[in-house]
Amino acid sequence: MSAISSAALLRQLNWRYATKKFDPARKISVDDWQALEQVLVLTPSSFGLQPWKFVVVTDPALRQQLVAHSWRQSQVTEASHLVVLAIKKDLGEPEIDRYLARIAEVRAVALESLAGFRKMLIGSLVPPKDFDINEWATRQAYIALGSFMTAAAVIGIDTCPMEGIDPAKYDQVLGLDTLGYATVVACPAGYRAHDDKYAAIPKVRFKTDDVILRI
Repeated sequence: MSAISSAALLRQLNWRYATKKFDPARKISVDDWQALEQVLVLTPSSFGLQPWKFVVVTDPALRQQLVAHSWRQSQVTEASHLVVLAIKKDLGEPEIDRYLARIAEVRAVALESLAGFRKMLIGSLVPPKDFDINEWATRQAYIALGSFMTAAAVIGIDTCPMEGIDPAKYDQVLGLDTLGYATVVACPAGYRAHDDKYAAIPKVRFKTDDVILRI
């Protein structure tokens, strides 16, 4: 198995920034986009439950509608691609059983052999519990966002995470409200415009010793 060098990884992460202006003429190749979709699919999640849906918005009319619900941010329409990360609302036994069925299919094991795992999942996640299952799912979605942005940077693709949106309006425009999903965050992806001034601004981070505690 080949691996990217640590120096190359850090170079790409230093190159990455939250792109404010995309070049609408530059499009992500089919192969690169398919790879980024698989990055989303391969994202780890708590218990492996994958409580999400990743909505790739390709319809220009829909993307134009979303601008009004994105603080008028042009990245929504200018970027090559737009992915919206959404969670499955109120995850419960049906979603757990769907996941167990997939385990049985992929690993070629009897569904009955997963009974103990099912009991543990239901005992841990199904209400009433002293935590918000949708908040738990939202944290999982941010793992996917981080994976997506890092992978994009590694292959030289720009991204811009966007919380400056109206999630409820996104749900309406994309029809997620009728599917049982809720928008968490959006992430345009593509290539920076040559005149995006933010690309040349030095990245500001605290010193390593200020944020890394070795004990």
